[in-house]
Amino acid sequence: MSETTCDSNGTPLSDGDSVTLVKDLKVKGTSVTLKRGTLVKNIRLTGDPDLIECRAEKVKDLVLRTEFLKKA
Repeated sequence: MSETTCDSNGTPLSDGDSVTLVKDLKVKGTSVTLKRGTLVKNIRLTGDPDLIECRAEKVKDLVLRTEFLKKA
């Protein structure tokens, strides 16, 4: 049984959705901080319902936790 991937508000997410960050996030291994309200387009779901893959402004191939996202 596969679990549904949901954002911080419980809204189901699917491949290709756009999401907005609800908190400033420091990106490990870089000096980049993704600001609250940043729009991330075209997300990809992973096998883990708590994680998504995406590309943000200056960072390629980023994995974000769904607890810091809301559907745009």
